Amino acid sequence: MMNGRIAIEKIERLQLRQDVPTFKAGDTLAVHVRIREGEKERIQVFEGVCIGRHNDGLHSTFTVRKVSYQIGVERVFLLHSPRIEKIEVKDQGRVRRAKLYFLRDLTGKKARIRSMRDVKK
Repeated sequence: MMNGRIAIEKIERLQLRQDVPTFKAGDTLAVHVRIREGEKERIQVFEGVCIGRHNDGLHSTFTVRKVSYQIGVERVFLLHSPRIEKIEVKDQGRVRRAKLYFLRDLTGKKARIRSMRDVKK
């Protein structure tokens, strides 16, 4: 049984993405996702604040939240998915929590996250 588990771990390691930038909750991300519409395929950019990250090897996920037309939109992405073209870190945020689910209840200026650039000044 142990040899089977070791083989699975090796396969998972081979499937992990190598181009994942380091980011954490509070960072503003631009996730470029491949969208398929019929026969055509295009890239859509989803930009928002990372409100949580779940690290579990090949099954790692992260949640990005943005407000579009006064409606909060959250999307959970698989970190190592082949549908993700690239992940860009636009800004690093200064937060004191690992999960920022409290942002769901806040609107306007209360939902802002301080930037690391502002903290250093």
